[in-house]
Amino acid sequence: MGRYFLAWLPMILIAVANGALREAWLVPRLGEHAARQVSTLILIALFAVYVGYVLRRWPIASSGQAIAVGALWLVLTLAFEFALGRFVSGLSSREILEEYDLAAGRLWALVPIWIAAAPYVFFRLRRAH
Repeated sequence: MGRYFLAWLPMILIAVANGALREAWLVPRLGEHAARQVSTLILIALFAVYVGYVLRRWPIASSGQAIAVGALWLVLTLAFEFALGRFVSGLSSREILEEYDLAAGRLWALVPIWIAAAPYVFFRLRRAH
């Protein structure tokens, strides 16, 4: 599991780069709300490419391992998001949780869902071939 922990770390850089792209290019063209939606979908696609690469390099051996890796990545992601939101951005827990409100058109909840599911999805795709 250590290598999968290390493999999670570049996801931070991918997310930060995606956020910079959103602020510099998408927000001025689309507005804040639409830019966040598009940026979320771009980030999911970028994570798919990255996770696909990682799991080709370090294949997962079983569905149980895939679920464990997804759970690890989910916990790390949520801990990072809440710590960053609270201690760096100074957001309240309520403000952080607002980003997860799918009913309000906030798509951010799809990111941790994908991070948790991706190892299993890629494991199943690899097994199917």
